[in-house]
Amino acid sequence: MLPHKQIEQRLQTAVRAVIPDADLASVLVRPCPDAKFGDYQTTSLMALAKPRKLNPRKVATDVLAKLDVKDVCESVDIAGAGFLNFRLKLSALTAALADAAAGKHLFFEPTSQPRTVVIDFSSPNVAKPMHVGHIRSTILGDSLARVLRLLGHRVVTDNHLGDWGTQFGMLLVGWKRELDPAALKADAIGEMERIYKKISAECKENPTTLEAARQELVKLQAGDAENLRIWHEMIALSQVQFDIIYGRLGVKFDFTLGESFYNPRLAAIVDELVAKGIARESEGALAVFFEDNPQLKDHPALIRKSDGGFNYTTTDLATLAHRLETWQPDEIIYVTDGRQQLHFQQIFAAFRKWHPEAVKAKLAHVWFGSILGEDGKPFKTRSGETVKLADLLDEAEERAFKVVSEKSGELPEAQRKEIARVVGLGAVKYADLLPNRQSDYVFSWDKMLALSGNTAPYLQYAYARIKSIFRKAEGTSNSDESRAGIQHPTSNIHLGQPEEIALAKQLLAFGLTLEAVAEEYRPNFLCNYLYDLAGHFTGFYENCPVLKAGEATRASRLLLCDLTARVLKQGLEVLGIEVVEQM
Repeated sequence: MLPHKQIEQRLQTAVRAVIPDADLASVLVRPCPDAKFGDYQTTSLMALAKPRKLNPRKVATDVLAKLDVKDVCESVDIAGAGFLNFRLKLSALTAALADAAAGKHLFFEPTSQPRTVVIDFSSPNVAKPMHVGHIRSTILGDSLARVLRLLGHRVVTDNHLGDWGTQFGMLLVGWKRELDPAALKADAIGEMERIYKKISAECKENPTTLEAARQELVKLQAGDAENLRIWHEMIALSQVQFDIIYGRLGVKFDFTLGESFYNPRLAAIVDELVAKGIARESEGALAVFFEDNPQLKDHPALIRKSDGGFNYTTTDLATLAHRLETWQPDEIIYVTDGRQQLHFQQIFAAFRKWHPEAVKAKLAHVWFGSILGEDGKPFKTRSGETVKLADLLDEAEERAFKVVSEKSGELPEAQRKEIARVVGLGAVKYADLLPNRQSDYVFSWDKMLALSGNTAPYLQYAYARIKSIFRKAEGTSNSDESRAGIQHPTSNIHLGQPEEIALAKQLLAFGLTLEAVAEEYRPNFLCNYLYDLAGHFTGFYENCPVLKAGEATRASRLLLCDLTARVLKQGLEVLGIEVVEQM
């Protein structure tokens, strides 16, 4: 068991002895914010003391008297209002490294209480190209799914496609009147986008076209055979484009249930909400009101428009009901931009009114800010158009190929192209995951492709650099026994230098970082952890000779190199980023 887990378990046992009715799930050990006070810390005792009107330092003193961590900790100190600070023994640190080297763990352990988590992310619209705005939801949602799965949770990913609604009336008019079959064959999405833009503009100017679009939509919704055939073709052509982009990004979904999937449920849901007195008429429409909610009392949720049509709110209520019935999740996460905050507050509040007994699941809206250009305005092409995602990924690979060719021109072209693919796509993903997700960030090719600073190429290079140490070690190793020691690093670990200890402690923090990402939906915690890990490795490598050290020290330091490479690779993998052995 990892040291912090041992401390946490024994702390919970000591707390139970002092406060028998304490909620032990809230008694946690976390990294100490300042290493000069220790390696781990708990602030949980203060939270237990306050409602019981106990002195927190007295509680800390009583818990400490019952706590036995002598085999793991060098010291345990009471600090401040009732903190406990724990400093690890070197033997506990080396034991954790030895267990990792033996394959018992990689500084994290699967949860003993797995949850079922549904994640809704990406959600592009049919008949439209995926654009740069989709990248944040897609990459953030994918990384959260990867982290939760790695920690042992059951994850269901669902891509809620925009495949229904008023735009299809316009698309059907355009398809029947303006379609160029050759253009559709050459670039289906481009052609559908062209006809949609043309008819959409016409609808603003010409009431006859607007009425024609409305009639086509009514026919589609009524099940007209020809309109359904065309609509199905639009979805199939769009899915081809989506699959290509998701394939490039390495993103997979368990389900792709579009808005249309929920259509048969909408009328019955509205009838039930009215029958239960949850929804009522307002100016010819039907809405759910939230008089008892100070944040939402001035923001009723419209569930049926005055013309009898349903909207996103109705569909999202049906979606939520389906997910709870089908997968019985403990948690549902929606990954969308920050402009939808009010919408999801309304959805969650309306659903709890509708099914107060059913919603034991945690409902989370994980929202994010915008991508800005270097001028501080929304990121666009030079002509002011939305940046298409396929074009962005192409440019990432092209720019990375130029960098790789300048640095490693001697490598074969095919190898340089593969390195450029991994580095270019990794750079785009990492630049998106690195900022606090709720902040806007500036898209800068130069920054994201830099080999220095907190970037994916820097971390990928750190990994490749460690792999090169092992290639050199293979070359300098004379005996079969020595070679075996490199392939299967020894567990005889010696941590003598401060840089070795600092690197080992950073490795030990990997699991806690993953847990923090899962708890707070913030992959930027992992980005910063990996950057710090690479920095600790540089300090270690510059101050602690590896290949020129004596045999025992060399083996121990090669083990630290190997574990660092494994954590870098695993950490990047859950961010959806690949590595290469050579850059």
